[in-house]
Amino acid sequence: MVGFKQRQGAVDNQSMTSRRSWLVPAALALAASACIGSPGGGGPPGTTAPTTTPPTTVPPTTSPATTAPPTTAPATTVPPTTNPGGGGSDTGDQNGPLGNCAVFPATAKPDYVGWNDDVSTLPLDPLSANYINSIGSIGKLHADFGGAGQFGIPYVTVAGSQPALPIQFGAYANQSDPGPYPVPPHAPIEGGANSTGDRHVVVADRDNCVLYEMFNAFPGSGSWSADAGAKWNLRSNTLRPAGWTSADAAGLPIFAGLARYDEVARGHIDHALRFTVAQTQRGSILPATHSASSSTDANRPPMGLRLRMKANFTLGCSCPQSQVIVAALKKYGMIVADNGSNWFISGATDTRWDDDDVHSLATVTGSAFEVVQTGGVTTG
Repeated sequence: MVGFKQRQGAVDNQSMTSRRSWLVPAALALAASACIGSPGGGGPPGTTAPTTTPPTTVPPTTSPATTAPPTTAPATTVPPTTNPGGGGSDTGDQNGPLGNCAVFPATAKPDYVGWNDDVSTLPLDPLSANYINSIGSIGKLHADFGGAGQFGIPYVTVAGSQPALPIQFGAYANQSDPGPYPVPPHAPIEGGANSTGDRHVVVADRDNCVLYEMFNAFPGSGSWSADAGAKWNLRSNTLRPAGWTSADAAGLPIFAGLARYDEVARGHIDHALRFTVAQTQRGSILPATHSASSSTDANRPPMGLRLRMKANFTLGCSCPQSQVIVAALKKYGMIVADNGSNWFISGATDTRWDDDDVHSLATVTGSAFEVVQTGGVTTG
């Protein structure tokens, strides 16, 4: 079933809520096995409130890979959001319009290969086959959205007049952009109000073109609490500071990598998609700025690894929604964004997805992909 919330065995010991730090003892992490849960990779089963213990620093590995240039400006450099007193939406406009906001500039080159950059002609990574085998060459692609709006990551848009609420940050407060955020009091939470998964909350200010994202978020009385939060200027290619996480383990924006129904309906997706893998290495490639693993195995994918569907692959079905997604995967590819179930690609929560259509993606195996070179791996 499209959007079925499964977990594959041997998920990286930095997956679920512990994927950004060493908050869960290694013994428990190594005991992880297949279970039912949210495959976004960030939140562990059983999480009921934000944690407050900051991550423990891990010593660097002894065989670093090529170091990518660090970013120089924090993601907090965003236009201020208008915040008059009172008013605003209680929930935000789910799958609402973005106004005149683009989702980041058309290209991020030469600084890095961004979400909107065409990767169809980039050279193969020398370790492409190793990475694909690590993820699983016979594993099946899975559309983690659909189910009459039951699955996926919800997002809402709000006006610039949306009142901003204070945010109390927990585990990753030192890597979070401080509030207040214009998050509606009853904004939708990934997995629903009682979710024990990642509990992502995604809000876009359509007037000021600022994106706000939270991980493990809980509403309060006139406030929110979360383990991590990030602001993104949608008009800028500015990344998180080097080594910082975000609402996603890799330090990436979530919204930029979602398959959205409105894009599919117009016949084209013009950006890379977000996906998860069970096991990663302790390294990242820009635009990712953070890793979430203790492994020094260079054959495991680092965060930010860019995969591309092979040009000669054909999806043999009458499935227009899936065909649009396949075309995007050939041109823009998909980016490793978090630890979770292998080959799970993310989409927005929307009742308009055709489950029979997007389920066609389950016929695609890992062998249909290859890894392209987009930059060096920064370890740590």
